[in-house]
Amino acid sequence: MQIGFPLTVDRDRRTGVVDEERHVRDLIAQLLFTTPGERVMRLTFGSGAMQLVFAPNSPELASTTQFLIAGALNQWLGELIEVREVSVTSDDATLRITIAYVIRATQNARTDTFERSVG
Repeated sequence: MQIGFPLTVDRDRRTGVVDEERHVRDLIAQLLFTTPGERVMRLTFGSGAMQLVFAPNSPELASTTQFLIAGALNQWLGELIEVREVSVTSDDATLRITIAYVIRATQNARTDTFERSVG
């Protein structure tokens, strides 16, 4: 069991915990929606994906974004997951990122969608 994100307190007043798969999903979400430079001791941590919410859509931007996110996932979480596919869409003020990956410890394949809206 791992500490859940965001930090919660359960009904027994203990720190909320999650299973390994949920923990990995939480780590991916933290990486995706953290802007590089935001963390004091890890200035390069993050993907910069939130900056793309208001960027004009184009095939080139989508391709570049997918490449950058896959690179950030491999750099920061490569020991935990094997990235299979990254898909990024932006509709109005909503950013949607779908990631297909395998958790290395369990060899479980997962596909998760992460979404953020601004406004």
